[in-house]
Amino acid sequence: MRQISLAMIGFGNVGRAFARLMLAKQDDLQDNYALSLRVTGIATLRHGITIRRDGIDLARALALFEGGQSLGPLGDTISPLSNLDFIQACPADALLENSPVNHETGQPAIDHLQAALQKGMHAITANKGPVVHGYQALSELAAQKGRRFLFESTVMDGAPIFSLFRGPLPAAQLNGFFGILNSCTNYILGRMEKGETFDQAVAAAQSIGITETDPSDDIDGWDAAIKVAALSTVLLRTPLTPQQVDRHGIRWISPEMIAQAAQENMRWKLVCRAKRRGARVEGRVAPEKIAAGSPLYSISGTSSYVQFDTDVLPGLGILESNPGPKTTAYGLLADLVNAARDA
Repeated sequence: MRQISLAMIGFGNVGRAFARLMLAKQDDLQDNYALSLRVTGIATLRHGITIRRDGIDLARALALFEGGQSLGPLGDTISPLSNLDFIQACPADALLENSPVNHETGQPAIDHLQAALQKGMHAITANKGPVVHGYQALSELAAQKGRRFLFESTVMDGAPIFSLFRGPLPAAQLNGFFGILNSCTNYILGRMEKGETFDQAVAAAQSIGITETDPSDDIDGWDAAIKVAALSTVLLRTPLTPQQVDRHGIRWISPEMIAQAAQENMRWKLVCRAKRRGARVEGRVAPEKIAAGSPLYSISGTSSYVQFDTDVLPGLGILESNPGPKTTAYGLLADLVNAARDA
């Protein structure tokens, strides 16, 4: 039985969902993978930083956090004052990095992951910023240290997008992809199809917690653009930043446009596309009217879909139906198990 100790930066919806999933999967991980997991440190912005070398009581951590209390009393040592100090002080085999996304630089998440790898920890994240802005450097550092830098949860939550091309599709040439990668805008446009105004639909999305911290990240296409950039950087092996993606949001889509599309048996969707053009890749995010014959037409609610164009499988698609924090948490858990098995 191998014991794996974890340090966690961020204990928001995804972090807490991971803690619950880890508790629920304890027996399965021990019986089928000979793995025993424990969390030895948690760093949060508003609830403090705590380290306990023999493992934190996660049930109590969840209760304290959701009660608005500090996690500090759970520790057995003086709490560090910064996340970087936390990484150095926490005895852990892997870091789960879930700080807020920075579309422009990927910081401070890049520094967190780099510090973890330098210390000899696996670096696992649901944060898209480091994949776009630090993929090459972090991957090279991980290889040097004999550790893994993994990020399955960054696009389509726990669906196996990146890992699909790491193993099951050897020698497949990826030429491009298209799909619906931002569930929030898909939900908003669907509410507008039912008669709500744009503002009412945005408020509904906020009420169920599916918007980014700043709703404009979804509405103006930034979240979709950084996902296009991440897929291009890793799968098409051509670095893109969100700023290099031709980006158009959904603010200008009116109820009248929604109604007109319905009369034509079409639907508005925020569509993500990337296509290889020689040595470069063109990325685009923009609303499109989708006909009933398209695989994108039936993607509703908070579901996502991506279809890959390869030289051997021209129509390979992956659908994720109505994901939530638990599905993102599963992507983190899958990365952790794979890192432990490969180590």
